[in-house]
Amino acid sequence: MGLLSFIKKRKRDPFAERKRLLLENGRITDGVIIDTETMPNGDEIVYYTYSLNGVEFESSELLNEEQLRDPLKFAPGAKVGVRYDPKNQGNSTLA
Repeated sequence: MGLLSFIKKRKRDPFAERKRLLLENGRITDGVIIDTETMPNGDEIVYYTYSLNGVEFESSELLNEEQLRDPLKFAPGAKVGVRYDPKNQGNSTLA
């Protein structure tokens, strides 16, 4: 019973799991940063766009500490790599 209780208490972060799967298995395409926003708590969100099969997709992502160290890479107008799920092309993350 102790082991079962431990497993039930361990919760996974669905966003981290999704990002991990996309980074491991997603296809890559080119994207462009269109805007950034700094939240009151200091977090930075980037908004980006990418095109697949003639369809424009727009998404956003909270930058992690490593990404925050290179602000020019995520400045508006910068070209970035985008990993996406080929079965659900709107599901993406920055590569």
